[in-house]
Amino acid sequence: MLLNQDFFDQAADKVAFHLIGCRLHWHEGKQSQSRLITETEAYIGPEDLASHAARGRTERNDALFGPSGRFYVYLIYGRHWMLNVVTGPIGFPAAVLIRSLDGLKGPARVTKALNITGDLNGQIASEKTGVWFTETPQPVRRPIIRSARIGVEYSGPVWSQKPYRFVLSSK
Repeated sequence: MLLNQDFFDQAADKVAFHLIGCRLHWHEGKQSQSRLITETEAYIGPEDLASHAARGRTERNDALFGPSGRFYVYLIYGRHWMLNVVTGPIGFPAAVLIRSLDGLKGPARVTKALNITGDLNGQIASEKTGVWFTETPQPVRRPIIRSARIGVEYSGPVWSQKPYRFVLSSK
């Protein structure tokens, strides 16, 4: 079943948890491909010092402010695209970073394998735009591990330790 805007119109940590075990689909030429989502991270609002929204709304982070179900794609280190899906109500900046897919560990490897660029920024997740999400017919029956996010030490001792990272256990 296609995950629509209603699915994404909830808190980012809930979306991040529930995306684990779902599938991310994309077009590769005339073919559709998909992989299981195995790792996500939530970024929740302007108070979250690890979020790009912590410094307010800018041209770069405008897509982060909604509507839910659209992509927030940005470039880090001048070379790696990061794929996020916006969550929650319009105007409240929250999103989920897709960190890993089955067989693709790391957010830069995900975007490289899917040929994601900034052209997807602000687009709605749908088959029409070429990248979309679905539930799996049979839920994955492995535990989901919740932990602190990776690489956000700059956000300080409180926000860097928030348990907003979700990983599908290998066992």
